Amino acid sequence: MSTKEIEVNGTDFRITLTDQIINQVNSLKSLYNAAYEDPESFEQVSAEISSTINDIADAVEPRASDSDLDGLIQEIIKVVDNKAAEIEKELHGKESKAEKKSTTKVGRKKSKSKK
Repeated sequence: MSTKEIEVNGTDFRITLTDQIINQVNSLKSLYNAAYEDPESFEQVSAEISSTINDIADAVEPRASDSDLDGLIQEIIKVVDNKAAEIEKELHGKESKAEKKSTTKVGRKKSKSKK
């Protein structure tokens, strides 16, 4: 869990990235994709999008005005994406180190010198 500060339209906002917030942001991205891929489903998805945006906005301090909400949500999505990229990078770094440790060296046998 980490707290991030985000500036939107000259106002500083704070949000704590909990698992719940990260899951809500990922859900929102999926809902956006569903609406984009099938515009006819937008009406069905729009209520879920609105509800998810409000849930995310409720976790932000201070409370965002309607004029700041769109920019704030966009910035929160970027923060969550960056956090996911950091975690992925760390995991790949650890995997690489583990692979290096598990790789064994093949040694050559010393040949006996002929006398």
